[in-house]
Amino acid sequence: MTTPLETGLHTEYIRKQLVQAVFAADYSAAAITAPFDSATGALATIPAAYVPVGYTTDDGVTFTGDLSMSDVTSSQATEPTRSDVESDVLSAQFAPQETNAATVALYEGLSLSGSGALPAIGTAWQWDRATGTANPYRRLLFIGVDFNEGGEAIYVVKFFPRARLTSRDDEQWARSTETQRPVTFNAYRDSALGTPCRNWIDGPGWRAFDTTP
Repeated sequence: MTTPLETGLHTEYIRKQLVQAVFAADYSAAAITAPFDSATGALATIPAAYVPVGYTTDDGVTFTGDLSMSDVTSSQATEPTRSDVESDVLSAQFAPQETNAATVALYEGLSLSGSGALPAIGTAWQWDRATGTANPYRRLLFIGVDFNEGGEAIYVVKFFPRARLTSRDDEQWARSTETQRPVTFNAYRDSALGTPCRNWIDGPGWRAFDTTP
């Protein structure tokens, strides 16, 4: 008896991140270790040290994995006879549309809290462009939400415990478009957590899936 080709196909497992949110904190802030309520799967309160980036462009957040392999080739084979990971770099790219404390700080290399942080919106802002090699590490929290057929939330969370700005695109002033501050951050291994990126999937909608055979 053959296995039907439809075996293992589940339309309800096709996910989108209908809404995305990005939060940033200084590296001195406590790491995110439990983003969900263990009993219900509901999203936990985000610590105050994590500042919201706000609206981003329609592209959302793009996570890029730059995997580089080192191959050994041999005259007796047409394919590599040995292949080893040389580097595996994870990055996140997003383009904030708001002018707020988080977007300016991430783009300009400013602190997100304490004496070097920008004051509240509505008060006078002044900052100088960072000189030298100043490029602080950050903690970045990415949250995406989808919904099951019953309207219950399914969350996908990525946490960069030690992230650093590696690229920023142009800040354009124009009548035709909003001011954006596009940035790219690489994820680096955090010695306390032992990983450059921790991932979770949870939520009431996730827990509602029928797991019986």
